[in-house]
Amino acid sequence: MEDPQRPVTGYPAAGYPQPHSTATAYPYSAPPPPYYAHHPYHAPPYPSPRATFIRRFLAAMIAFFIIIGTIIFIVWLVLRPRLPYFSVASASLSTFNVSTSGSSLSGEWDISFDVRNPNKKMSISYDRVESSIAYKSARLSQTTIAPFYQGTKNETTVRATFAAIGVYVDVPELNALNAERARGSVSFTVKVIARVSFKSGVWKARSRFLGAVCDNIALGLPSNASKGSLVGGSRECRVGL
Repeated sequence: MEDPQRPVTGYPAAGYPQPHSTATAYPYSAPPPPYYAHHPYHAPPYPSPRATFIRRFLAAMIAFFIIIGTIIFIVWLVLRPRLPYFSVASASLSTFNVSTSGSSLSGEWDISFDVRNPNKKMSISYDRVESSIAYKSARLSQTTIAPFYQGTKNETTVRATFAAIGVYVDVPELNALNAERARGSVSFTVKVIARVSFKSGVWKARSRFLGAVCDNIALGLPSNASKGSLVGGSRECRVGL
Protein backbone atom coordinates (compact mmCIF):
# COMPACT_ATOMS: atom_id res chain seq x y z
CA MET A 1 0.00 0.00 0.00
CA GLU A 2 1.37 3.41 -0.96
CA ASP A 3 2.16 5.86 1.70
CA PRO A 4 -0.26 8.79 1.46
CA GLN A 5 2.41 11.16 2.92
CA ARG A 6 5.05 10.42 0.15
CA PRO A 7 5.47 13.31 -2.26
CA VAL A 8 4.37 12.64 -5.78
CA THR A 9 7.08 12.74 -8.45
CA GLY A 10 6.76 13.07 -12.26
CA TYR A 11 4.55 15.51 -14.14
CA PRO A 12 2.74 18.05 -12.09
CA ALA A 13 -0.61 17.12 -11.21
CA ALA A 14 -3.54 18.83 -12.73
CA GLY A 15 -4.38 22.06 -11.11
CA TYR A 16 -0.81 23.20 -10.45
CA PRO A 17 0.44 26.22 -12.40
CA GLN A 18 3.01 25.58 -15.16
CA PRO A 19 6.52 26.97 -14.55
CA HIS A 20 7.45 30.13 -16.45
CA SER A 21 10.78 30.28 -18.39
CA THR A 22 12.93 33.39 -17.92
CA ALA A 23 14.70 32.98 -21.34
CA THR A 24 13.65 35.29 -24.17
CA ALA A 25 13.20 33.68 -27.57
CA TYR A 26 15.20 35.30 -30.49
CA PRO A 27 12.62 36.60 -32.95
CA TYR A 28 14.93 36.42 -36.11
CA SER A 29 16.56 33.56 -37.90
CA ALA A 30 20.38 33.14 -37.72
CA PRO A 31 22.41 35.10 -40.35
CA PRO A 32 23.75 33.08 -43.28
CA PRO A 33 27.43 32.07 -43.24
CA PRO A 34 29.84 34.42 -45.09
CA TYR A 35 30.33 33.76 -48.79
CA TYR A 36 33.80 33.02 -50.03
CA ALA A 37 34.32 33.29 -53.75
CA HIS A 38 36.25 30.41 -55.19
CA HIS A 39 39.39 31.56 -57.06
CA PRO A 40 41.30 28.74 -58.63
CA TYR A 41 45.13 28.98 -58.29
CA HIS A 42 46.98 29.88 -61.45
CA ALA A 43 50.76 29.41 -61.61
CA PRO A 44 52.72 32.46 -62.92
CA PRO A 45 53.66 32.21 -66.58
CA TYR A 46 57.13 30.81 -67.23
CA PRO A 47 59.46 33.54 -68.66
CA SER A 48 60.40 33.22 -72.30
CA PRO A 49 63.94 31.82 -72.77
CA ARG A 50 64.59 34.45 -75.46
CA ALA A 51 63.61 37.35 -73.19
CA THR A 52 65.72 35.92 -70.36
CA PHE A 53 68.73 35.60 -72.66
CA ILE A 54 68.36 39.19 -73.92
CA ARG A 55 68.13 40.57 -70.37
CA ARG A 56 71.18 38.63 -69.25
CA PHE A 57 73.12 39.62 -72.35
CA LEU A 58 72.36 43.33 -71.86
CA ALA A 59 73.27 43.15 -68.19
CA ALA A 60 76.56 41.45 -69.07
CA MET A 61 77.40 44.07 -71.72
CA ILE A 62 76.65 46.95 -69.34
CA ALA A 63 78.83 45.39 -66.66
CA PHE A 64 81.61 44.80 -69.22
CA PHE A 65 81.67 48.42 -70.38
CA ILE A 66 81.57 49.70 -66.79
CA ILE A 67 84.57 47.53 -65.89
CA ILE A 68 86.54 48.55 -68.99
CA GLY A 69 85.73 52.22 -68.43
CA THR A 70 86.83 51.98 -64.81
CA ILE A 71 90.13 50.33 -65.79
CA ILE A 72 90.85 52.99 -68.44
CA PHE A 73 90.03 55.76 -65.97
CA ILE A 74 92.36 54.29 -63.33
CA VAL A 75 95.19 53.89 -65.87
CA TRP A 76 94.61 57.46 -67.04
CA LEU A 77 94.88 58.73 -63.47
CA VAL A 78 98.04 56.72 -62.79
CA LEU A 79 99.82 57.80 -65.97
CA ARG A 80 98.42 61.35 -65.91
CA PRO A 81 99.03 62.19 -69.60
CA ARG A 82 99.72 65.84 -70.33
CA LEU A 83 99.26 67.72 -73.57
CA PRO A 84 102.39 68.64 -75.53
CA TYR A 85 103.71 72.20 -75.71
CA PHE A 86 103.84 74.05 -79.04
CA SER A 87 105.70 77.28 -79.69
CA VAL A 88 106.83 79.18 -82.78
CA ALA A 89 110.61 79.21 -82.60
CA SER A 90 111.26 81.11 -85.83
CA ALA A 91 109.31 82.58 -88.73
CA SER A 92 110.25 84.34 -91.94
CA LEU A 93 108.44 85.84 -94.92
CA SER A 94 109.76 86.40 -98.44
CA THR A 95 108.55 87.62 -101.84
CA PHE A 96 105.70 89.43 -100.11
CA ASN A 97 103.55 91.59 -102.33
CA VAL A 98 100.21 93.32 -101.86
CA SER A 99 97.99 94.36 -104.76
CA THR A 100 95.58 97.02 -103.61
CA SER A 101 93.84 97.24 -106.97
CA GLY A 102 93.25 93.49 -107.10
CA SER A 103 92.69 93.14 -103.34
CA SER A 104 95.13 90.23 -103.18
CA LEU A 105 98.51 89.30 -101.76
CA SER A 106 101.32 86.86 -102.37
CA GLY A 107 104.15 85.56 -100.23
CA GLU A 108 106.11 82.61 -98.84
CA TRP A 109 106.29 81.81 -95.13
CA ASP A 110 108.73 79.51 -93.37
CA ILE A 111 107.65 78.60 -89.80
CA SER A 112 109.52 76.40 -87.28
CA PHE A 113 107.67 74.92 -84.29
CA ASP A 114 109.21 73.56 -81.12
CA VAL A 115 107.08 70.65 -79.88
CA ARG A 116 107.80 69.26 -76.42
CA ASN A 117 106.40 66.15 -74.78
CA PRO A 118 106.30 66.80 -71.00
CA ASN A 119 105.23 63.25 -70.05
CA LYS A 120 107.62 60.98 -68.15
CA LYS A 121 105.74 57.75 -68.86
CA MET A 122 104.00 58.31 -72.18
CA SER A 123 105.11 58.75 -75.77
CA ILE A 124 103.11 60.64 -78.39
CA SER A 125 102.55 59.82 -82.06
CA TYR A 126 101.46 62.56 -84.48
CA ASP A 127 99.63 61.62 -87.65
CA ARG A 128 97.77 63.57 -90.36
CA VAL A 129 99.45 66.82 -89.35
CA GLU A 130 98.11 69.91 -91.12
CA SER A 131 98.94 73.59 -90.69
CA SER A 132 97.51 76.88 -91.97
CA ILE A 133 98.37 80.55 -91.86
CA ALA A 134 95.90 83.44 -91.84
CA TYR A 135 95.64 87.17 -91.47
CA LYS A 136 92.66 87.91 -89.24
CA SER A 137 89.78 85.93 -90.82
CA ALA A 138 91.44 85.55 -94.25
CA ARG A 139 93.11 82.16 -94.70
CA LEU A 140 96.19 82.67 -96.84
CA SER A 141 97.66 79.19 -97.23
CA GLN A 142 97.74 75.69 -95.79
CA THR A 143 100.14 72.77 -95.92
CA THR A 144 100.83 69.31 -94.54
CA ILE A 145 103.61 68.24 -92.16
CA ALA A 146 105.19 64.80 -92.12
CA PRO A 147 104.05 62.53 -89.26
CA PHE A 148 106.46 62.29 -86.32
CA TYR A 149 106.94 60.48 -83.03
CA GLN A 150 108.03 61.78 -79.63
CA GLY A 151 109.41 59.66 -76.82
CA THR A 152 109.06 60.64 -73.20
CA LYS A 153 110.44 64.08 -72.25
CA ASN A 154 111.33 64.68 -75.90
CA GLU A 155 111.54 67.96 -77.83
CA THR A 156 111.16 68.04 -81.61
CA THR A 157 111.47 70.85 -84.14
CA VAL A 158 108.84 70.76 -86.89
CA ARG A 159 108.91 72.95 -89.99
CA ALA A 160 106.03 74.19 -92.13
CA THR A 161 106.28 76.19 -95.36
CA PHE A 162 103.42 78.14 -96.92
CA ALA A 163 102.96 79.76 -100.30
CA ALA A 164 100.25 82.19 -101.39
CA ILE A 165 99.90 83.50 -104.93
CA GLY A 166 97.32 86.17 -105.60
CA VAL A 167 95.08 85.18 -102.69
CA TYR A 168 91.98 87.37 -102.45
CA VAL A 169 91.63 89.39 -99.24
CA ASP A 170 88.65 91.57 -98.33
CA VAL A 171 89.29 95.30 -98.61
CA PRO A 172 88.86 96.05 -94.84
CA GLU A 173 91.42 93.39 -93.93
CA LEU A 174 93.79 94.51 -96.67
CA ASN A 175 93.59 98.07 -95.37
CA ALA A 176 94.32 96.82 -91.83
CA LEU A 177 97.35 94.90 -93.14
CA ASN A 178 98.73 97.98 -94.87
CA ALA A 179 98.20 99.97 -91.67
CA GLU A 180 100.25 97.42 -89.74
CA ARG A 181 102.99 97.55 -92.38
CA ALA A 182 103.17 101.29 -91.91
CA ARG A 183 103.95 100.62 -88.23
CA GLY A 184 106.75 98.21 -89.17
CA SER A 185 105.29 94.70 -88.57
CA VAL A 186 102.37 92.47 -89.50
CA SER A 187 100.89 89.81 -87.19
CA PHE A 188 99.67 86.49 -88.56
CA THR A 189 97.92 83.47 -87.00
CA VAL A 190 99.26 79.97 -87.50
CA LYS A 191 97.32 76.79 -86.63
CA VAL A 192 98.35 73.16 -86.41
CA ILE A 193 95.93 70.22 -86.31
CA ALA A 194 97.12 66.64 -85.85
CA ARG A 195 95.74 63.25 -84.89
CA VAL A 196 97.65 62.12 -81.81
CA SER A 197 97.78 58.99 -79.69
CA PHE A 198 99.37 58.51 -76.26
CA LYS A 199 101.13 55.25 -75.45
CA SER A 200 102.79 53.76 -72.38
CA GLY A 201 104.13 50.22 -72.70
CA VAL A 202 101.33 48.01 -73.98
CA TRP A 203 98.64 50.55 -73.07
CA LYS A 204 97.59 52.88 -75.87
CA ALA A 205 94.87 55.51 -75.74
CA ARG A 206 92.54 55.97 -78.67
CA SER A 207 93.60 58.56 -81.24
CA ARG A 208 92.26 62.06 -80.84
CA PHE A 209 92.65 65.33 -82.74
CA LEU A 210 94.88 67.95 -81.17
CA GLY A 211 94.91 71.60 -82.14
CA ALA A 212 97.52 74.31 -81.56
CA VAL A 213 96.73 77.99 -82.21
CA CYS A 214 99.62 80.46 -82.41
CA ASP A 215 98.32 84.03 -82.35
CA ASN A 216 100.10 87.31 -83.00
CA ILE A 217 103.09 85.94 -84.88
CA ALA A 218 104.60 89.35 -85.64
CA LEU A 219 106.92 89.62 -88.64
CA GLY A 220 108.98 92.75 -89.17
CA LEU A 221 107.74 94.03 -92.54
CA PRO A 222 108.17 97.71 -93.41
CA SER A 223 106.04 99.17 -96.17
CA ASN A 224 108.77 99.07 -98.80
CA ALA A 225 110.07 95.57 -97.88
CA SER A 226 109.20 92.22 -99.42
CA LYS A 227 110.64 90.08 -96.68
CA GLY A 228 110.71 89.98 -92.91
CA SER A 229 111.33 87.78 -89.89
CA LEU A 230 109.93 87.07 -86.43
CA VAL A 231 110.16 89.89 -83.93
CA GLY A 232 109.84 89.63 -80.17
CA GLY A 233 111.21 86.11 -79.77
CA SER A 234 109.41 82.77 -79.73
CA ARG A 235 105.65 82.63 -79.13
CA GLU A 236 103.74 80.05 -77.08
CA CYS A 237 100.72 78.43 -78.70
CA ARG A 238 97.41 77.41 -77.16
CA VAL A 239 96.96 73.63 -77.27
CA GLY A 240 93.77 71.63 -76.78
CA LEU A 241 92.01 68.43 -77.75
